[in-house]
Amino acid sequence: MYTAIYHLHSYWAYLVLLVVVLATLNAIVGAVTKRSYAPKDFRVSLFALICTHIQLLIGIILFFLSPKIVWFTEGIPVKDIMGDSVLRLYNVEHPLLMIVAIALITIGYSKHKKKLSSAPKFKTLAIFYPLALIAMLAMIPWAAWF
Repeated sequence: MYTAIYHLHSYWAYLVLLVVVLATLNAIVGAVTKRSYAPKDFRVSLFALICTHIQLLIGIILFFLSPKIVWFTEGIPVKDIMGDSVLRLYNVEHPLLMIVAIALITIGYSKHKKKLSSAPKFKTLAIFYPLALIAMLAMIPWAAWF
């Protein structure tokens, strides 16, 4: 079961990355060109939100199944986890920063819905989505991807 969830999490990450990049570019282009906010823009940002939340759920399941996660293993002190860069990445850094990225997407999406005109909608998305994308790119375990 671990292998199936691991592969699902890994392959779904490609979709998440693609959709968040598209939503980020859409928001930035919309803000710069000052175009009118259309239903397509709403769907792109919503799809990014949905994909990232599904990835979060898969990641939470993986967190409790993965042999790389040693928080729940008896006899392993926190200083050993924090002292090993690989253990720290999978046990602390990756989960924490990905949750921050998803929170940024969620906040940006929620705030943009409350705006009444196009410019503030795009501006809000153009602030929060790129920050989330940077956080994601910083914590993707690239060595495992390539």
